Amino acid sequence: MRKARKYWELMKSQIKVDTAYNVWYWAGTASSIFRLLIIYAFWHAVYENKTTIDGMPLSTMITYVIIAMTINNYVAGVGTQLASNVRDGSVAIELMRPYNLLDKLVALDLGNKVTGTLREALPMLLVAYLFIGINGPASWSSFLLFLFSAILGILIGTQLDLVIGIAAFWLLYVWGLRVLRNAIFLFFSGALLPISMFPEWLQTVSRFLPFQSMVYVPTSIYTGQLAGSDALYAVLGQVLWLAAIYIAIRLAWSVAIRRVTIFGG
Repeated sequence: MRKARKYWELMKSQIKVDTAYNVWYWAGTASSIFRLLIIYAFWHAVYENKTTIDGMPLSTMITYVIIAMTINNYVAGVGTQLASNVRDGSVAIELMRPYNLLDKLVALDLGNKVTGTLREALPMLLVAYLFIGINGPASWSSFLLFLFSAILGILIGTQLDLVIGIAAFWLLYVWGLRVLRNAIFLFFSGALLPISMFPEWLQTVSRFLPFQSMVYVPTSIYTGQLAGSDALYAVLGQVLWLAAIYIAIRLAWSVAIRRVTIFGG
């Protein structure tokens, strides 16, 4: 209990830091609403003189893209921060402190996500519902399944992001790897457009990768593209991916720590 409280306090401290700068805080709110308006105008232009694209009407597409964009804001984690600690050598000092470094970084990241929800996600969704008129979920049960699936997707994304930090133990620069990660996450997660609109061969490839579990699965549950047993199987796949990625990351982390111990950081 005391150990959990330690990370709870770290998370609260990050929330206080994020909310201390009012100009930056409200700038994030304005930026999210501006992006929302751009997306709305873009898809209206794409659907001009069309009622559906690949069987998806405009209202469903706008709903999908806005929900996907909201979830995608959360899937980034603390891999870049961990990589920075490794590069400047501060990771050696952090490892001697009375907490697990990965758990500390995750706690700080959760603090960032809480303020991000208040600063960006809630205002953007409020504007979307009141003025753009995005669709609601089909039912309360599908909404609850969507929330559970979204949490799983966010956890998968934050765990995958740690790969960047762990790779820094072997790579001098991770900037290129970070750019590649952003491109892969954005495309294969379904954050740009539904994976169901990909070519058939690319959809097949995506099914064997964890990325669609981050954004596409929860968003498709919300819009009704995944329902019933298909939705339940997709959520089960998320659980399995999260467990596999968590174990793999912790194994890689244990190897990386031994590298610090052997070579002195």
